[in-house]
Amino acid sequence: MTQGARHTPGRRTVLGAAVLGSAAALALPAAAQAAERGTGGHGSSGAELPVPTIVGHRGSSGYRPEHTLGSYQLALDLGAHVIEQDLVPTKDGHLVCRHENDITATTNVSDHPEFASRRTTKVVDGTSITGWFTEDFTLAELKTLRAKERIPGVRQRNTLYDGRWEVPTFEEVLRWADAEGRRRGRPVWLYVETKHPTYFRGIGLALEERLAKVLRRYGRDRKDSPLLLQSFEPSSMQRMAKLVGTRRVVLLDAAATRPWDFKVANDPRTVADLVTPAGLKWIASFAQGIGPTLDLIIPRDAAGKLGTPTTLVRDAHAKHLILHPYTMRNENSFLPADFRRGTDPNAYGDAFGAFQVWFEQGIDGIFTDNPDTGLLAREDFLAR
Repeated sequence: MTQGARHTPGRRTVLGAAVLGSAAALALPAAAQAAERGTGGHGSSGAELPVPTIVGHRGSSGYRPEHTLGSYQLALDLGAHVIEQDLVPTKDGHLVCRHENDITATTNVSDHPEFASRRTTKVVDGTSITGWFTEDFTLAELKTLRAKERIPGVRQRNTLYDGRWEVPTFEEVLRWADAEGRRRGRPVWLYVETKHPTYFRGIGLALEERLAKVLRRYGRDRKDSPLLLQSFEPSSMQRMAKLVGTRRVVLLDAAATRPWDFKVANDPRTVADLVTPAGLKWIASFAQGIGPTLDLIIPRDAAGKLGTPTTLVRDAHAKHLILHPYTMRNENSFLPADFRRGTDPNAYGDAFGAFQVWFEQGIDGIFTDNPDTGLLAREDFLAR
């Protein structure tokens, strides 16, 4: 594919090139049929996802407090093809769904005087953070808290739902997904991230073995399971590859950054090294995809406008890797300057226009806080 050229991913259904053979492995008779397929089924059809895939980022976090059953349910009801969970452990080893182990901004823990003494300062992945942390709470204690909106200044309407839902365990999410799958007659796909795995391994709460045990218990440990694993630390996905067959994705931050496990291991490579053909070949030896920040596909200039697309999509597909970049949001403050409308940073911009630009690069899917917007933009793209 020529850099920046028009691509027609809607005419194929792909999960992973390593599974299906190439990034354009499975043709469908029409784009509309691809759009209707929703999610893959069990067995061999469990390997299928429509392209471009719409991933509900932390559920439907543009409309509900993130990583709550309410956020996940709305994402599913809106039609998201896959729903994301981030996992961190409790003191007694349970996996719970939070974007970070610091729960200061996402729960009402500060309103609980009985936990005031738990407030502390820790260094997580080289950053000093003061707050309350999941690893200092038992699951029973954590269940006395309620979730709240993480960025209330941006998403003021979401605060309506503050206190409505608990912090869910991953097992609760799996049971919810299984029940919804039975009700709908098709599996509910999940996208599961191990958060700060080196940090947690260092304090005796290793994530990978716990996660693998749960995946085996719920039958989501096979290569055709309707679940994707992901991490910003490649070594975490290497560990998971030895424990389960579930497919894996390496998340990639800004080009100049280094994964935390690389820093700990004195590995000098940066993300810029990982997005070269050689780096992508290495990733493909243990993973089936990458989740790059959108700026790795089309960088922004100093004014925040989109520049010239890189060759990352083409290079990743050449190594039989799928690309699920992150994160599309509707608000002006998150959009490239080209698509901002008006002066209010919290108002919606031209998200539909931005989605089209990303789809045109040939990506296999995209994370979004607003699954309904993403799905409508996908329909527009497939109809062109």
